[in-house]
Amino acid sequence: MKIRASGILLHLTSLPSPYGIGDMGPGAYGFVDFLSKTRQSFWQILPLNPTPPYSNSPYQGSSAFAGNPLLISLEFLVQEGLIKEEEAKSAQKGTAAGVNYAAVRSHKGPLLHLAYKRFQENGDRRDYEEFCRAHRHWLDDYSLFRVFKLHFQGKTWNEWPEEVRDRHPEALSRLRINMTHQLDLEKFLQFVFFKQWKALKVYCIRKGIQLIGDIPIYVHHDSADVWAHQDIFKLDDQGQPYVVSGVPPDYFSETGQLWGNPVYRWDVLQERGYSWWMERMHHNLTLTDMVRLDHFRGLVAYWEVPATEPSAVNGEWVQAPAVDFLKKLLKRFPYLPIIAEDLGTITPDVREIIHLFGLPGMKVLLFAFQDDLAGNPYVPHNIEKNSVVYTGTHDNNTVRGWFDQEAGPQVKERLFSYLGRRISAEEVHLALIRLAMMSVANLAIIPMQDVLGLGEEARMNRPAGGPGNWEWRLLPEQLTEETAESLRRMTLIYGRG
Repeated sequence: MKIRASGILLHLTSLPSPYGIGDMGPGAYGFVDFLSKTRQSFWQILPLNPTPPYSNSPYQGSSAFAGNPLLISLEFLVQEGLIKEEEAKSAQKGTAAGVNYAAVRSHKGPLLHLAYKRFQENGDRRDYEEFCRAHRHWLDDYSLFRVFKLHFQGKTWNEWPEEVRDRHPEALSRLRINMTHQLDLEKFLQFVFFKQWKALKVYCIRKGIQLIGDIPIYVHHDSADVWAHQDIFKLDDQGQPYVVSGVPPDYFSETGQLWGNPVYRWDVLQERGYSWWMERMHHNLTLTDMVRLDHFRGLVAYWEVPATEPSAVNGEWVQAPAVDFLKKLLKRFPYLPIIAEDLGTITPDVREIIHLFGLPGMKVLLFAFQDDLAGNPYVPHNIEKNSVVYTGTHDNNTVRGWFDQEAGPQVKERLFSYLGRRISAEEVHLALIRLAMMSVANLAIIPMQDVLGLGEEARMNRPAGGPGNWEWRLLPEQLTEETAESLRRMTLIYGRG
């Protein structure tokens, strides 16, 4: 963050792959080659956590530590002899434009189980057992959670029998006895995930690409973390949240966003030296070089909504010990490799803490032309050097989609005035990429959809719901020489190569 650089935002699920979803296979390595070829320095991804069958959002993971087994590469399992080439081919679904998560689970899941069976028969368990020892602090609870979810027919953990819900040691031990095989399977899938991720990260290092991860500030209620650490969340004696997270009405939604995650008991966290957060941050910083901390303002004050409310309108701000927490993080992790997601309703106290700790914030160009062209903080001439500038994020429309569907006549006129000329819909993505690249921000991150100039159909997420979220995929033929040369040339012109 101390030099001028640029990178691309693209989640792993969006990578090219013949198996219906992007993964850590050849498509990922090919994308790293594309980044290197175009002189990029960073690859930003979304959270890697497993998602439950009823939600494809990586921000609603069932664990803050585990990796999503759907991202495991079948090609590399073939190379290890854990599945056969013809078996892998039977699961190929072509390079469809969108991810069908249910279909991917149904055709990829059995092959992952088959790989485990062969590993049990012939695999070298030394690395596996070392992995289990090194990750025991989260892996045991996660594996139990996954197996118990199946055993209790998918019920939320606080609907399990009381002695299991409340983690009575005798009850857990009794259940474990007949579940050794299932527990071993879950641990094996995590072993394979982190083995493949480590290899991909090493390749990024060799190619000069740094990884930016993403940490959702909250975790899903129906997750291994909340079940295993109930006392650090605001839950009633039945394990149900009595207040939940969200944000008040803002640019994204007139009724705010009711996320529904349980909120932290920061007093308990503080008494324990924020040990759970320290482990979480350490874990993520072994996976990536820096992290974007989603909803950073929730560390300063968070929007707390009674669990009975139908929307996020009737909530209140509650203070959190941000300074003390960040000081502890800084002591553990020098230079705090964190990008503060500071979009939405940001008050002066949040800005003060971001500046106090020297954290780079986010500047989104799609917000720059709403009003007050001279003073808008997202307009390029007002962007600070210690910041990350984006054309848009995973929560925004694409630049082309924004121009076609959302930008009214006045917004377009302000954009044209700022550029000094009128532009067409076909060139608006290049105009905003150029504004991002020429800004003084140390880092410019461009979503892959904007590099390609794609429209609303390529949007990754629509906050507050809607069909088609998290499904967009990059097609191999879209990584053309013309696209690569255009991006490379612009990167070098503005001193970011």
